[in-house]
Amino acid sequence: MNQLVVLGVTGSIGVQTLDVARELGIDVVAIAARRGDDALISIAKEWPEARVAVADPAPQAKTACRDALGSRVEFGPSAVDELAATPHTIVVNGIVGSAGLAPSMAAAAAGNRIALANKESLVAGGDVLTAAVAAGRSEIIPVDSEHSALWQCMVGEPGFRRIILTASGGPFRGRSRASLESVTVAEALAHPTWDMGSRITIDSATLMNKAFEVIEAHHIFAAAYEDIDVVVHPQSIIHSMVEFTDGSVKAQLGDPDMRLPIQYAISYPRRADVAIRRFDITKQDLVFEEPDNETFRLLNVGYEAGRQGGSAPAVLNAADEVAVAAFISESISFLEIEAVIEHCLENVAWRPMNSVEDVIDADAEARSKAEEAVAGLSSR
Repeated sequence: MNQLVVLGVTGSIGVQTLDVARELGIDVVAIAARRGDDALISIAKEWPEARVAVADPAPQAKTACRDALGSRVEFGPSAVDELAATPHTIVVNGIVGSAGLAPSMAAAAAGNRIALANKESLVAGGDVLTAAVAAGRSEIIPVDSEHSALWQCMVGEPGFRRIILTASGGPFRGRSRASLESVTVAEALAHPTWDMGSRITIDSATLMNKAFEVIEAHHIFAAAYEDIDVVVHPQSIIHSMVEFTDGSVKAQLGDPDMRLPIQYAISYPRRADVAIRRFDITKQDLVFEEPDNETFRLLNVGYEAGRQGGSAPAVLNAADEVAVAAFISESISFLEIEAVIEHCLENVAWRPMNSVEDVIDADAEARSKAEEAVAGLSSR
């Protein structure tokens, strides 16, 4: 197996990737994080040969990293991009947010495999990144559990009729829209099945995360939006399904543990001879429901942004990032996340995305509009 570059190494995906690397005996040759904190320094000391990049260090943290790690640590976004371009490596991109696009592009240009957990690379920059992957003879192997499941179901198959993405329904499944007006941040962060970062957990509560996954599936599998369905499956045991042209349906099942899709993205096309935990089918009680699009309106908003293409998905992503941060800081209510996103989609002019710079410009304009919308809502 190739050596690993782990971006977002102190986050949930990064930490679990290191678990997999230890289990499989794979060398980690480079690591990156946004901040130069104690967690990063500790990981860097465990992997003493790894190059280190810190994207956005505070001055004090920069000094601490230099003192602890010496010349093998570099700083700034360009340092992260350089690590992603390390030749003949598998780049696990676990960065959260739109900052993950540039490293994905660097990995693609270098011809590296991208084990992709950074949704924004495909949501905001899907057209640009897929073109870069083709030009660089790179490949994207998805790490999201849903897209990993789809990938596994499609191996060896000539074609498909329909993709069925499963959604847990989040912590507010079954709730009325009126009951969501006063939900707290703590309630929204209490995901019933997955342990994830704060933004993705809030996005799961609004179903925006599933909207992003629809857009990702469109790019990864060249699927038309009308061929991508979402079904609520609260147990998170079936990670997604594929219907084929003869009517057969394949599903990938397993415990909700991100180490399995991470491991598969690294070892593909082989399967590692490591069972993370034996799965007991006899203990499962599987339930499926239609999503409640009247209560959770952002799923349909995401479908529409995906169909519009161009700048719309980048605007969707940037507006959501600002709105979720505002909700977590208690500047806006849970349902006002929708209002911020819809305001941005209505007020940022559509244009095609032909370069990373185009994506960055759309992202910046959407963030500005989102911040204006948050300010207006907060002042009421």
